[in-house]
Amino acid sequence: MKAGIVGLPNVGKSTLFNCLSSTKAQSANFPFCTIEPNIGIINVPDKRLTELESYVNPEKVVPANVEIVDIAGLVKGASKGEGLGNQFLANIRETDAIIHVLRCFDDNNIVHVENTIDPVRDKEIIDLELQLKDLETLEKRKEKISRLIKTGNKEAVFQNDVLVKLIDHLQSFSPVRSIEFSEKEKEFSNTLDLITNKPVLYVCNVDESSAINGNGYVNKVKEAIKNENSDLLILAVATEADINELDNFDDRKAFLDDIGLSEAGSSKLIKKSYDLLNLQTYFTAGVKEVRAWTINKGMTAPQAAGVIHTDFEKGFIRAEVISFNDYSEYKSEIKVKEAGKLNIEGKEYIVNDGDVMHFRFNV
Repeated sequence: MKAGIVGLPNVGKSTLFNCLSSTKAQSANFPFCTIEPNIGIINVPDKRLTELESYVNPEKVVPANVEIVDIAGLVKGASKGEGLGNQFLANIRETDAIIHVLRCFDDNNIVHVENTIDPVRDKEIIDLELQLKDLETLEKRKEKISRLIKTGNKEAVFQNDVLVKLIDHLQSFSPVRSIEFSEKEKEFSNTLDLITNKPVLYVCNVDESSAINGNGYVNKVKEAIKNENSDLLILAVATEADINELDNFDDRKAFLDDIGLSEAGSSKLIKKSYDLLNLQTYFTAGVKEVRAWTINKGMTAPQAAGVIHTDFEKGFIRAEVISFNDYSEYKSEIKVKEAGKLNIEGKEYIVNDGDVMHFRFNV
């Protein structure tokens, strides 16, 4: 599962990527500095993992992670191949969610491809290119099933109705993710791999003084996305880059305190990306290792076990489950058992975020 960072050239995408990842992507004051996508595997900050470590004292600790891709800047005409547009749009299609960076600060020293600062216009430029690409996909699909419709094929007629609904919506300059579908319509639309159906987090890149409350530009973005079924985060990317250069934890904390932030914005972004991808965490805790495992929300216990090893899922017998809150209260597995708080769960159990689990299996 991976999230792609997109936006116009020169809005701070690669600088943001560098804040998130130890991989240093090239970042410079000219368009198309990034051509090939940069990929980073980024640890998800989770205080619960540190807490479990203090109770268990394991030999090692392994955090959950998420994959972030820095995709080159899109420009007008990308859907027609402008600015290497086809390649960039293909890179976006391969991601599961989109982090859309919008420039919400003034700085005459940093060029803007459109020459003026207007994040809503910038958003609309990107949106239009993604929508045009989706329309192209839908028209091709519609053409493909046209013969089947003439034969009276009921499934083809249903699919055509959904395609028309999607095309009409996109032609009104609205993303697919803002459509209300029936379950059957949603199931079919998900097979089309449409870019504007992907969940989106808008990152408003602001100056340091606007890092907490935002500014006029941010307010305009909030108004523009209010009916879009998306999320927004305010981030002073240049300031985050400065914080990232500090090796000492106390220095970082002092910097954050100075500007009134409780935690680095990059940490918030990683957590939001995790949610955006519909992911959650369960833990395994033993003296050898305390580890956070990444699963999709709604997974059953056998599916969660399969993330560790396919044999665990095939031969699943049961799961021994402790809620994180109970582990936190009793501070050891033995005391949790004594309190009768360890639950035995079967194949139908839906894993909760933060569950501490031990699987019994037989292959």
